[in-house]
Amino acid sequence: MYRLIGLVLTFSVLLSGCGGVVAAESGPASVDPQLVETAVSQLQAAIPTIAVTPGGDPTPSPTPVSSLTPTPTPHPLDIRAMRAGAYPGSEIIIEQELESGANYRRYYAWYLSEGLKIYALLTVPGGEMPAGGWPAIVFNHGYIPPTQYRTTERYIAYVDWLARSGYIVFRIDYRGHDRSEGSPSGAYSTPGYMIDVLNAVSSLQRFPQANPEKIGMWGHSMGGYLTLRAMVISDQVKAGVIWAGVVGSYPDLIYNWRRSSGDPTPTPRPGFSRWRDEWLQLYGTPEQNPAFWNSISANAFLADLSGPVQLHHGTADKDVPVEFSQTLFEQILAAGREAELYIYEGDNHNISNSFGAAMRRTIEFFDRYLK
Repeated sequence: MYRLIGLVLTFSVLLSGCGGVVAAESGPASVDPQLVETAVSQLQAAIPTIAVTPGGDPTPSPTPVSSLTPTPTPHPLDIRAMRAGAYPGSEIIIEQELESGANYRRYYAWYLSEGLKIYALLTVPGGEMPAGGWPAIVFNHGYIPPTQYRTTERYIAYVDWLARSGYIVFRIDYRGHDRSEGSPSGAYSTPGYMIDVLNAVSSLQRFPQANPEKIGMWGHSMGGYLTLRAMVISDQVKAGVIWAGVVGSYPDLIYNWRRSSGDPTPTPRPGFSRWRDEWLQLYGTPEQNPAFWNSISANAFLADLSGPVQLHHGTADKDVPVEFSQTLFEQILAAGREAELYIYEGDNHNISNSFGAAMRRTIEFFDRYLK
């Protein structure tokens, strides 16, 4: 397993394993000028990644066609359009107290998002509250079939680590999940889940025991996609941690989201191919219409990140390519922002083999920026 840390355009490399540090550089590693020049050029061109076909060869740029649908009205996923939206959240209503954790209390709670009642698991630390309130984390879970999802199941250990470390944790259900109202419309083609996340941030800021200036965000897989977008839409998320995130640009999602076997990954749910094919027909390919695809890709707005980002990914992840995190790391550095990247050799989508190490790094990162 190795670690990469970036501050602006400074790289440092740390090689470590389960038994501790095995090799380390005494100072910053040298930067390949060609790598930096390439990354900066890509950013200046506002094209997050080079679009390639599933076969891996660069896609030639065809002549733009006249039949593309004009977009005088911004697409609902347009980053700038979402910035102009209102996400007031609401008071967080505690509906039921659940069994307590080791040093924290657990609640079944809800808040409002576009008038919909969105349920969540809420944890609140015990002990003396710090001045200004507890730091708080919006927890964005990955894809679970909405009909199978339950508020009190899955991600139990993840939440427990954060809660025991002195954080309010708000693990939201998204619309249409378990008892949450609304339709489970998906994350990649509609803004509904993103709106739920942004309203969760505002709701946490209104929660009496939370420090409104110390809100972080954690996301896994699809939740990583939501976390990255939240951090370029809102300036209220002070730090973000993403595990195995779907953090490729939209051109990457179209061309490069493949399993190691070459088959389409199971993570894009039924309907992924439908909206992808419809949008390619309506708006053209990323080569024909880069402005549209950039407008909906968080990767084109990384200079506006609201805080530092820590990335974790396993090399044996069969659901989301590790290259997504590696590319995002380079893009964030090229944008002049701060990022950390941890790669776990041979680990899976849930980083199961290195779970403890990844959680310790997650806690240390949040402690650095939220406490």
